[in-house]
Amino acid sequence: MADLYELQRAMRAMRQSALQRGALAILDLGSTKIGCLILRFDGLDPSLASDQVGSLAGQSSFQVVGSAITRSRGIEFGEISSMQEAERAIRTVLQSAQKMANLRVDHLIACFSGGGPRSYGLNGVVKIENQIVRDEDIARVLSSCDLPDIGDGREILHAQPVNFALDHRSGLVDPRGQIGNNLDVDLHILTVRAKTIRDLAHCVKRCDLELAGVASAAYVSGRSTLVEDEQELGAVCIDFGGGSTSYSIFLKKHMIFAGSIMLGGNHVTRDISLGLQVPMAVAEKIKTKNGGLIATGIDDRDLIEVGGETTGDWEHDRRTVTRSELIGIMRPRIEEILEDVRAQLEIAGFYELKSQKFVLTGGTSQTPGLDTLASRILGQQVRIGRPLRIHRLPQAYSGSSCSALVGLALFAAHPQDEWWDFELPNSSYSSRTVRKAVRWLRENW
Repeated sequence: MADLYELQRAMRAMRQSALQRGALAILDLGSTKIGCLILRFDGLDPSLASDQVGSLAGQSSFQVVGSAITRSRGIEFGEISSMQEAERAIRTVLQSAQKMANLRVDHLIACFSGGGPRSYGLNGVVKIENQIVRDEDIARVLSSCDLPDIGDGREILHAQPVNFALDHRSGLVDPRGQIGNNLDVDLHILTVRAKTIRDLAHCVKRCDLELAGVASAAYVSGRSTLVEDEQELGAVCIDFGGGSTSYSIFLKKHMIFAGSIMLGGNHVTRDISLGLQVPMAVAEKIKTKNGGLIATGIDDRDLIEVGGETTGDWEHDRRTVTRSELIGIMRPRIEEILEDVRAQLEIAGFYELKSQKFVLTGGTSQTPGLDTLASRILGQQVRIGRPLRIHRLPQAYSGSSCSALVGLALFAAHPQDEWWDFELPNSSYSSRTVRKAVRWLRENW
């Protein structure tokens, strides 16, 4: 279970170095767009760590001083498909953001939606030696969790303790300092394909930057759009991206399950392109301007002009379609995505929770009628989510399409404690595991 332990600790150290320098770049690698924010940190904010387990991870106050968005290139389904194109796009958005901030950054934290995320729930228990829970006991109980067979070529992206129990007193957020004999922990880990992380690390290195952290887009989107009660009582955030649709379930202010479906807004655009026989660029424009999912009586008379894109002769190619026909093309694909999400949530046991709230975010969530259609398929309590406001965030970045970007800023400044924030006992290491971690570091850093 310690394959990524040293790597994640190294990235945590780089994040601390970036905080000391006072600036950090965050990058959202999407299939449709790549967004970047430059954060300037004002130092540690001790008030933010008083009511959660985040004291070890370190909390900081920050403000946005630079921002930029560019069209995504070299990225498909949330993963890098062309290293050269992705590097060019990342350099473009970084240079624009740094120019706006009037400073240079050396460290970067990135999030992505690809990698085929899979969730696992683990449990561990240890006996408290001195009856007072200390950091060493937290580390021992976390390392006592037995890692299941996650498969070859996969690595751990997140490993978060979501619940502690001390002598069968469950529901503890932070047991440190309390008295007891036996300490239990419920640990949630999220794994992704190792190649996805390695490609990202290599691309960032080619851009002359140090990777100071990676995160799941589903996780950070949930952190930015779910209000405190939703994170506490139970809710799911569904991020409708361009290449994929990711989701994350939150309970007791922690992510307890996450996954993704390889269908997104780009598939809707492709359906329109094939159905209306128009180029992808025209299909995207039609979807954005006239798209919808709930047909009304007036839509049969609402004509959309399509043409002038085949031979160059607009008069010759001009034709019209009704908005009802457009809705008839878009709705089946959106229904397929929602049905797939519902099937995954049923497997995860989400519908067994007492609170079943759905928050839709991402660029495709702005499609008119999506919340109504989702309430029929997923459940009644559905709303469109917008990211929380952060200091000096431009208004253009406050929409649903930038939820992951804003959530990544919160993740960078206010990370929750994870397995690698604790000093792992030497006895839990094997020489093979240490050698493997060191070799991974040498190859990628």
